[in-house]
Amino acid sequence: MKNIKMFCSSCCLIFLILFLCSCGNSMNKTTDNVSLESNNQKQIYIPIISKSWQHQYWQSVKMGAEKAAKDYNVKITFEGPEDDAAINKQIEMIDSAVSKKPAALVLAACDNSNLAIPELEKVKAANIPLVMFDSGVDSSIPITTVATGNVAASSAAADKLATAIGQEGEVAVICHNSVSITGTARRDGFVNRIKEKYPKIKVVDVEYGGGDHEISENIAKTIIEKYPNIKGIFATNEGSAFGLINAVIKKDKVGKIVIVGFDSGKMQKDAVRNGTMLGAISQDPVEIGYKAVEAAWKASNGEKIESIIETGYKWYDKTNMDDEDVKDLLYD
Repeated sequence: MKNIKMFCSSCCLIFLILFLCSCGNSMNKTTDNVSLESNNQKQIYIPIISKSWQHQYWQSVKMGAEKAAKDYNVKITFEGPEDDAAINKQIEMIDSAVSKKPAALVLAACDNSNLAIPELEKVKAANIPLVMFDSGVDSSIPITTVATGNVAASSAAADKLATAIGQEGEVAVICHNSVSITGTARRDGFVNRIKEKYPKIKVVDVEYGGGDHEISENIAKTIIEKYPNIKGIFATNEGSAFGLINAVIKKDKVGKIVIVGFDSGKMQKDAVRNGTMLGAISQDPVEIGYKAVEAAWKASNGEKIESIIETGYKWYDKTNMDDEDVKDLLYD
């Protein structure tokens, strides 16, 4: 009888162990299935259209976009026209992107005027969330704009230039264009700061070079010839700054005219290190690219997003360009 009881107890124990193992296997299968479903979540497509392609700045924006695409499991394409003034080419790119019915569209507008609005209406009609980056538009269609605070940044550049020339004299601006928000904001940020804060400084000229370094160089040479007493010149983007640097060197005005710029890149960094350029404003292009894709992904999922996402800026010169909080923003 005792042996029978022991046998029954052993059977019950074995049955219990088998039952628990079965439950465990079921739970593991369920967990594995959930994990598999999560990993196999459908990858969405988000095209990115920049203002141009020829500057190092845009390559850094692309790096940030690619990082976000990897983090959020997004397929992206990144393209732009040959320069900031190729508005019609950018319009073609927008039309092509809309025809592919993406989950969202990320755009840096060549033109913030009415010329661009009909294209944005097409994006809206197709129910495609629109995220602007770097340069926005005068429209309520975009969900958000990811960009540097351009007015504040250019005001900071004006302060640096004004201090360097003793807060008096003639200065000029070489702007990349007059139809994008980055162009107008940087121009106005600089010019208005000078007018409001430095009564003994006169802005004698504002010219537009389309962000092209050769055109900007010729403009800078003309300004130097036309205003022989000019003390300082501000260039509003990478291409404009490259042209200005070349003009000052060729006109033998290094150390005689104080020049400041916007963006970085190897030529500007070298010019700052060797004293040709006083300094410049650096954006955070990698962060701009990352935040733009992140915002587009959130918009495609119906998440609420702030209407403006500012990514910050830093003034750099030879005294701080190797500091930890600055050097990572100076793209090559």
